[in-house]
Amino acid sequence: MAARTKGNNAEKAAGSYDAEHIEVLEGLEAVRKRPGMYIGGTGSAGLTHLLWEIIDNGVDEAAAGYAKVVEVIFHSDDSYEVTDDGRGIPVDKKDGNVTALEVVFTELHAGGKFGNGAYGASGGLHGVGASVVNALSSRMEVEVDRKSATHHLAFEDQLAGQFANNGRFTPGHALKKVGKVPSGRTGTRVRFWPDRDIFDPDAVIDYEEVRERLGQICFLVPGLKIRLNDKRKASKRPAEEFVSKGGLADYVDFLAGEHQPVTGLVRVEGVGDFLEKVPVDGKLTEVTRECHVDIALKWVQNYESRIISFVNTIPTPDGGTHVAGFERSLTTAVNQALTAADPRKLRKLKEEAKVQKEDAQEGLIAVVRAVFPEPQFRGQTKRELGTPEVQKIVGAVARDGLKEWFDGSAKGSKKIHVKAILDKVTEAVVNRVSTKQALDNRRKAAQLGNNGLPDKLSDCRLHPEGELLIVEGDSAAGPAKRARDSAWQAVLPLRGKVVNAGKGTKKAVLDNAEATALFTAVGAGSGPEFDLSSRRYDRIILLADADVDGSHIRCLVLTLIYHYMRPLLENGHIYAAQPPTHALVLGQDKEFVYSEKELEARVSQLTAKGRRYRVTRFKGLGEMDDDELLETTLNPESRVLRRITLDDAKKAEKAFTVMMGAPVEPRKEFIVKHSKDYGHALDV
Repeated sequence: MAARTKGNNAEKAAGSYDAEHIEVLEGLEAVRKRPGMYIGGTGSAGLTHLLWEIIDNGVDEAAAGYAKVVEVIFHSDDSYEVTDDGRGIPVDKKDGNVTALEVVFTELHAGGKFGNGAYGASGGLHGVGASVVNALSSRMEVEVDRKSATHHLAFEDQLAGQFANNGRFTPGHALKKVGKVPSGRTGTRVRFWPDRDIFDPDAVIDYEEVRERLGQICFLVPGLKIRLNDKRKASKRPAEEFVSKGGLADYVDFLAGEHQPVTGLVRVEGVGDFLEKVPVDGKLTEVTRECHVDIALKWVQNYESRIISFVNTIPTPDGGTHVAGFERSLTTAVNQALTAADPRKLRKLKEEAKVQKEDAQEGLIAVVRAVFPEPQFRGQTKRELGTPEVQKIVGAVARDGLKEWFDGSAKGSKKIHVKAILDKVTEAVVNRVSTKQALDNRRKAAQLGNNGLPDKLSDCRLHPEGELLIVEGDSAAGPAKRARDSAWQAVLPLRGKVVNAGKGTKKAVLDNAEATALFTAVGAGSGPEFDLSSRRYDRIILLADADVDGSHIRCLVLTLIYHYMRPLLENGHIYAAQPPTHALVLGQDKEFVYSEKELEARVSQLTAKGRRYRVTRFKGLGEMDDDELLETTLNPESRVLRRITLDDAKKAEKAFTVMMGAPVEPRKEFIVKHSKDYGHALDV
């Protein structure tokens, strides 16, 4: 499998460097020695990439019109299987006694996706996918339905052969016919066992990540059925099937979720050509490439944008030239439409009224797809498109299509929708300019001698090792300030209600005194400019009362952090304190309980033993004396903290659809029912 030339003398290895030190890796050994070059790393992402490579092959068959069903199976023996009903990998002899099937899984840069052969446009470029999976697997088995038979070939440690019934492996090139199939049936089944000696011990293929990716694929190949089956012993998941008829339009609606739309669906499609030099018969020759562009988008009542991009059937989470072309044309089209509309709100801003990228994309949900042969990705993991000419083509298609939509001449374009999005962008521009002015004013104030920190902040001395305790108002701030360790614990009281960052504009958030105080105290900025490394505290701890108001405030703060300081959540720096609901006084001793259920259980125990006790109920942190607060909430040795995750914050934001509505009772019921999701069970 490999030929090496290597120095054998110990003294040569010490300091000399000559021809004998040159090591030549051939075949699949190069992949095993440097897996990161081919799959990005040996962690979970690299392991999952193996599955993507096999799935992409089946999807390419479907995209070319030859497959209707792809099935993915998680097996209980740490193997993974992908089946498609496409044309089947060729089983004819390719090189002497070696079949084309074996070549595909043992030779790098071998496949049917080069030039203009079996695939017009596919996810693959490098021709290394199937062979890389074999290189990084301890075992692989492939079955191909073709020519009225099922042909079988196995691999053990990258060598081709067959397994006997007793499990013994015999190397060889011959395919084994293991069954008969109707003459018209074709397809491929690939099952592989990743080599655990290659991958990190904690590397896993996450089911939910695979599920999300398969759901995406269905939107890219309308009509394709994808089945996902988890057969692992510990799994109780039912088999799932994904299918979409509407393509990218369905995907945009799916991404929009429950957000209120500002516009209807906007579709932009077009085709462009470009010239590219490729090797033909050993010479660089100019060939014409045809690039199909498909874009679906809409604006919703939200302040975040989401642009999902694909090249052929491959998601490109890092974007690339196709996304750059779309974003530039989008900004240009919105600017032209806004200039023509000449809204009064922007007249006084003059030169600052020009739309920027973030203004045009506020609340935007878009899916951008470019389809063309032999795309150039930046890296084997295909996360970013690098083909330069595609930027111009996507840009031109997007520019012309969006101009027609804003002009009202495109199909589905309505004046009411055009006006709605121009109003939304106008507000975004005004808010951005106002925000910039407010920040400039704060910087000027700081230069005049203000230390820049909120007056109500009782800071600590250790930064950034310390923690910031966020409490409700002055009543809770007093005991917290007295009981804290001022060396590493800071206290910031929030007076009144924090702005609802899920609904409020950027200007409303930055004009809110409580939100501004939190941003300033943390010291890492806000929004896209938030810099986690600049934070002044390692932990942010929410000390809210165990009642409805406390849960409400906690939700508001979490929503603010979720929208404007999200890296704190993503990296585990946000916590909720768990203050007790009651204290049990037993003579000179005192016990704390944290819920009604815990109180009932403890009272039953004491009553059964004939013990005398007295119950004190805490309605808020302000009712605790300093020692009680220190023991239950501030002392690391005895307190209970709950780390708040990104999912917790999402739940908090979702709660506002009920909590910020007009009816009071539904809001109260929701808070009581779901309070544990936001940090504490309530005492109401």
